[in-house]
This record gives sequence, C-alpha cells and structure tokens, in this order.
Amino acid sequence: MPIDQSIFAYQDKIGVAKTSELLTGLKLAVKDLFDIAGMPTGAGNPDWLASHDIPTQTSSVVDTLLKAGAEFVGKSQTDELAYSLNGCNIHYGTPVNPKAKNRLPGGSSSGSAIAVATDQADIGLGTDTGGSIRVPASYNGLFGLRTTHGAISMDNMVPLAPMFDTVGWMTRDLKSLQKVAKVLLPDQVKEHTNQPPLEIKKVAVLEPELDGKLLWRTSHQAWLDSQKALSQADRLTISGDWLKQASECFRVLQGYNLWQTHRDWFLETQPKFAADIQIRLDWCQTISEQDFKQALQQRAKIQQQISEWFSKADYVVLPTTPSASPLLDATDKWMANYRSELMGLTAPAGLAGLPQLHLPVLTDEDAPFGLSLLGTQFSDLELIDAAQDLVS
Repeated sequence: MPIDQSIFAYQDKIGVAKTSELLTGLKLAVKDLFDIAGMPTGAGNPDWLASHDIPTQTSSVVDTLLKAGAEFVGKSQTDELAYSLNGCNIHYGTPVNPKAKNRLPGGSSSGSAIAVATDQADIGLGTDTGGSIRVPASYNGLFGLRTTHGAISMDNMVPLAPMFDTVGWMTRDLKSLQKVAKVLLPDQVKEHTNQPPLEIKKVAVLEPELDGKLLWRTSHQAWLDSQKALSQADRLTISGDWLKQASECFRVLQGYNLWQTHRDWFLETQPKFAADIQIRLDWCQTISEQDFKQALQQRAKIQQQISEWFSKADYVVLPTTPSASPLLDATDKWMANYRSELMGLTAPAGLAGLPQLHLPVLTDEDAPFGLSLLGTQFSDLELIDAAQDLVS
C-alpha cells in the first residue's frame, strides 16, 4: 500500500539496540508531536516546523518502544498542535477514514489511527489531552488507551496542555495493546504480577443526559445486555448540567494552560492556523488568572464527585463518543452541538487524570463507535484485563 502523506509526515530507518523482543514484528507509527533525533517535529503546523530546530534527542516513549522491538514506519500527521478532535488539517490534508469514507477521521491522533486502521502500522502512538486517543479510536473501530496522567514520561515532545497531556496508543487487537502497555507501564506490571487476579466486584454504567437527550443509546444497552459479567451493573445517571460544567471546566483549564505554555511562540511567530482552531486560540488569550483559579476549584469538586463513582465500583462503563463519526459535510451549527456532547463525555477522565480504554464494539449506520472502561488512577493494566472478558 502506498504511503498517504496526509497520514505520514516523515519516514526513515532508525537504528536502535533492542533490549526486548516483546514488540518484534509490530509496526509503529509515531504522532508528529514526539521528537526523534535527526528528524523534524512538525506538530501539524508549518510555522511550528519552520521555527524549531531538528531535535537532537528522542522521546523516551519512542525509544522504549523501539528497544522493545517495534519497527518504526513513519511519523503520523496530527491536528495543529493537537488542538482539535476532528482529524482535519488544512496544511497537509485530512486523512480518509477507511471505515466510513464520508465521515471525519477523528483527531488529534488522526494519522496514527488511520495508519493502524489501514494496516500500515500495528501500533498508533499518540497523545490524549481532551480525547485525542479515545475519539479517533472510536471513529476508526480501534482499541485505544488513554493512560493515567503522569504514568508515562512526556519528555522530548510538543505539549498541548501539560496539566492534561497523556501518552496513548491504538491497535486493531487487544493483545497488541496489552503488549505495549507492558512495555510502557513497567511499574504497573510489577505491581500487577504480585497481586492476585482481578475480581470485578462491582461495575457502574454511566448514563449521561444532555439537553434532554440520553447519550446512553439502545445500541449501548443491547451490548450491555449481552455481557453476563455486567448484568448487575449499577446505573449512574449524570445530568446535562453536570456534563456542561465538566466540559466548561476542562475547556478553561486546558485553554489557559495551552496559552501559558506556548504564549511566547504565538506572539513572536504569529503562526497561521485553521479558522476553527484560531477562534479557540483567540479565546484562550482572554482567560484570566481568576478564571483559571475558579476552574481549579470547580475541578476539585468534580474530582470528588468522580471518586464517588468508584466507591462501589471497580470501573465505569460509558459511551466513548455520542455516536459514530460526524459526516464530513456536517454544518457548523451541528458540529458545535456535537462537540458539546463529545467534550462532556471526554472531560471526566481528563479532569481526574484517569485511564480510559475504548472498546470498538458498536456500529451506527455501518460506521464504528463503541464504549469505554474508565478506571481509577494507575489501573491501566487492570482495565485491559477486564476488557479481555468483554470482547473475547
């Protein structure tokens, strides 16, 4: 299959001494936020590419995967600075969603997702700040893990909003996803090995509502009914007001953190962005320190509420995205409403720094989407173990 330049930014052979064979035979696509020594990092924007030197050091994440035997096949395109969930890029093109060619590919780890979905890679390495692993995994029928915030080093890579940025990856099968987890989460492997097998005692199902619309759909319920292990799940009905508060809290914190992180570069370079991203960046400049402090207080309350979900549950099942990917020709008004629904679903994991694992188990109008398992901090490997019983 020819290389699609809307998916891959750069290709090159990388020589590295292997220390493990766990990932031997698995091809790796690396989101173009991770530095690789001797190779430019573009972050999805030509002005970023032109204003930054070629890295002299490689991200420890990439280095660890290569030493474990993964074969590097190329750096994958990203939405500009990873500040979008759509998967579009006005500079380098929008990757085609192979599972639904008339729908968005999902971002910001769009290139990594498409590379895996089209068998050009087996591991799609990416990042997840507000949903950038979970969303493209849902839209392309892949397994996708957003890891616990802080569990994996974020060195030598382009940040979006460090207070939320996490490493994540997508695969076509759960076994490959688990292999990567064992390589990148060695501390959890050690703890996991010394513990008895996880026995799920209680499961909670999140049934979110927004503007009178239940985001837990009949297709979600049909899948739940087919799972004997989930037959006794508790129900958590989350109001639209709560979802909107969580979404807005995340939006303010992310926006403030993003602007403070890249402020000097924005002002000195005056980079050009897609119109929708520029609108959000303009808004980021208006967030005051007082707004930020108030949002921090709101986050503490939300974190406490989320912790209560796990007082009687080992993990929470919830919709990953409201539906299958939006159509490419969806109106701006429709997309604005959809984004509100989407951010309500993705914000909880970000605000609480929790791991979330997407399961590609549903379809809508012949296009993929699915459900997620949300766990407590540093329960990433336990989530994967739980998923094996649900998708086998």
